[in-house]
Amino acid sequence: MNQSVFFHDIVIDFQIFKHANKLPSNWNAIAHHDLFLQTTYLEALEKSSPKNISLYYIGFYSHSELIGITIVQRVELYLNDMFRNHNDTCFKERFKNLVSKVLKGNILVAGNITHTGQHGVYFNTTKYSINDFTEALFKALLLLKQNIKAQYNKSIRAYLMKDYFIENPLPLYSDKLKAFGFHKLVVQPNMVLDVKPHWNTFDDYISDLNKKYRDRYKTARRKARQISKKELYNQDIETHSKLLYRLYKNVSDHAKINTFILPENHFLEFKLHLEKAFRVYVYYLDNQIVGFYTLILNGKNLETYFLGYNPKYQYQHQLYLNMLYDMLQFGIKHNFKAIVYARTAMAIKSSVGAKPKKMIMYLKHTNWIMNTLLKAIFKLMNPKQDWEERHPFK
Repeated sequence: MNQSVFFHDIVIDFQIFKHANKLPSNWNAIAHHDLFLQTTYLEALEKSSPKNISLYYIGFYSHSELIGITIVQRVELYLNDMFRNHNDTCFKERFKNLVSKVLKGNILVAGNITHTGQHGVYFNTTKYSINDFTEALFKALLLLKQNIKAQYNKSIRAYLMKDYFIENPLPLYSDKLKAFGFHKLVVQPNMVLDVKPHWNTFDDYISDLNKKYRDRYKTARRKARQISKKELYNQDIETHSKLLYRLYKNVSDHAKINTFILPENHFLEFKLHLEKAFRVYVYYLDNQIVGFYTLILNGKNLETYFLGYNPKYQYQHQLYLNMLYDMLQFGIKHNFKAIVYARTAMAIKSSVGAKPKKMIMYLKHTNWIMNTLLKAIFKLMNPKQDWEERHPFK
């Protein structure tokens, strides 16, 4: 659907698309800096999206020139999907029910809820005002809300704009978003390890560790001596898809709050579409796969993706810590500038050298009463992390 928005002498048109293969031919040109905005990734996600996520794409134009793009996900949130620990106390159960009443239903996410990072919105700020773009984006979301109601009879309960680094232009225009009723929310940081220029080999990284963390590295590697590692390709991934999925679920199901569950074909579809830009590595113990991790090669950034392991072998062989080291070793070997470890498990990620990069989101409920309560409830859902940043380098 096409729509025009007028801002003084500027006209910004926008068009909403439902399928990545229908996007304009110059979409990838404006998204050249980020694989997560490009059609190959979007087509892979469409083929293997969680069942509660529907994808939309918005192109913004000025005088027929594509000046901005946004990925939008309609996410259907339900109590059993969000909270998977069925052994909670009565107090926690009541809290879950409260959260469910506020957030249960359909929300529109301007961004990518399946991956941490600023991969949802891009706009040409050199020619056009971010202020005007923000207004055009919100008007597009309102129209999309109306279309969803008309087509599916589904009401949108909330809008979420996800994720933004503090230094990004959009947060600088938070006053405009505040005027639309959005709450600015500080969320868990993205853990990023910047590769130092003199790390030509992984040994250079090891040499930079202080004694405590160099000893920790040696201990982790010693405990993994019986582990063999292998990269999986298309046929291998298809053969082991059920096992990989079980290992992924072992980790995913232990998250306190999770808004989606990947389908079983997710990793295979990503490999088929992204090819060399998507890597799957498995850990074998006695000819049995006990763990795996995935990587997405995004320009100069190595993005860590989903992983899984058999908890029976996790502590004994330090599977997770060894995965973090192996991801970094891959990044140094292939000349990446940064390893993006994403959020969660921040203490152990900082122990290998990752630094927390502050991130924010914007959230708005469509019911004004609920919207006034939203910020307080979100703080309860997203408590301040009680963790101590590690400093592994000399």
